[in-house]
Amino acid sequence: MIVVSDTSPICYLLLINQIEILQVLYNVVTIPQTVADELSASESPPVVKNWMTQPPDWLQIQASETLQSIELEKLDPGEREAILLAEQLKADLVILDDKAARQIAVERGLTIIGLLGILKDAARAGLLNLETTFEQLREAGFWVAPSLLERLLTDD
Repeated sequence: MIVVSDTSPICYLLLINQIEILQVLYNVVTIPQTVADELSASESPPVVKNWMTQPPDWLQIQASETLQSIELEKLDPGEREAILLAEQLKADLVILDDKAARQIAVERGLTIIGLLGILKDAARAGLLNLETTFEQLREAGFWVAPSLLERLLTDD
């Protein structure tokens, strides 16, 4: 399975100490060089920068082809490059949280999942407690509508 990720899902998984679920669920995750640069940037949280100094073997960093696309210009560089790399690799899944990026990815025929979907899958696999993890996410600054969290917690 080929999985490509944007910056924020990796960042938040590191902040809540759940990064290993990516390897358990997907075996290998590929990120574009732009995402690696964003994760390593001086303004990134220390835990994220430290992790990126020696990323695990299951995280592959790859350059993406630079293609001009007007619809992608409104996205931030990490989102744009993740979508382009996912297309280039014919990825099975692309991990995106930004609403505009998700919409564009779907319009371009990509299959998407967000951080909350990953956590839901991890909870189904018995890897974490969803309620506790959602609380950790809120404490880390991740905002999501309370009604969506309630739906995810009661949904099976």
